[in-house]
Amino acid sequence: MTGGDSVLDWLLDADPAIRWQVMRDLLDAPQPQWSAERAAVETSGWGARLLGLADEDGQWAGGAFAPRGFEPQEWHEVGQPWTATSFTLQQLREFGLDPGSESAARTVALVGTHSRWDHDGQPYWEGEVEECINGRTLADGAYFGVDVSPLAERLSGERLADGGWNCSRQYGSLRSSFHSTINVLEGLLEFERATGGTPQTRSARASGEEYLLARGLFRRLSTGEPADEQFLSLMYPHRWHYDVLRGLDHFRAAAALTGATRDPRLGDAVAYLRSRRLPDGTWPLDSRLRGRVWFDLDDGPGKPSRWVTLRAMRVLAWWDR
Repeated sequence: MTGGDSVLDWLLDADPAIRWQVMRDLLDAPQPQWSAERAAVETSGWGARLLGLADEDGQWAGGAFAPRGFEPQEWHEVGQPWTATSFTLQQLREFGLDPGSESAARTVALVGTHSRWDHDGQPYWEGEVEECINGRTLADGAYFGVDVSPLAERLSGERLADGGWNCSRQYGSLRSSFHSTINVLEGLLEFERATGGTPQTRSARASGEEYLLARGLFRRLSTGEPADEQFLSLMYPHRWHYDVLRGLDHFRAAAALTGATRDPRLGDAVAYLRSRRLPDGTWPLDSRLRGRVWFDLDDGPGKPSRWVTLRAMRVLAWWDR
């Protein structure tokens, strides 16, 4: 496979969840065309498959964050399970399930009625105590049309002094993490896209973005060295994990919403992304998170990944435009 057209053909020869985003983000297709393709996420391919795996009460695997009957030993021996409601809703959002569809409306209502958080039985759309979880819940709720404004305001007030967030704040952590911060940023951006946001939520998003920008999206502020080598490992799905491409894709999406200019501090991350392009024009999947899933979305680590390639190409298209 060589050349841009061949890569685009390869991406279009994929699930509707990928095809409609290629049409919108890489081909600049008219909205009626990509919207029609997006509608297929509900009725065919990965999206329909996930919807068909839901429990009668609207949850997945019988739980909000962890599957019913989950034992902590599994996390240590096999990896964190990714089949419960929180991670499945996140995946449907990233697939692009139309929030106005019948399936989305039914799911949102059932989850709101039946699902309670593992932490202390909190109603699902109110969130629980961890910023990573609440950031993704904010993103899913805003995307699917739930009033999650109390959760958005709460997260805005939970910023740490360095401008970001950390799920260990409740245990006394005073320093933000890349993982927590990107989850909250994506939630705040989705809330802003759905509602326009508030002065408080827009300010919080700006401070969280500054946290990442000051670190070049992957470096330690103190030494300039990579904060974690895993941040340079390209993956999808991310679940709650951070990598440099996830950070870049957030800034691309934020610019698309607000018209913000490209910050030069993203330059090193963009250069790294370019360096990872394979001779055939695709990008590889470097790693895959351990733990049970409903089904795989790629051919495995070391192989070209349509998801990584789509996200990399639209970041570069934005940056080079």
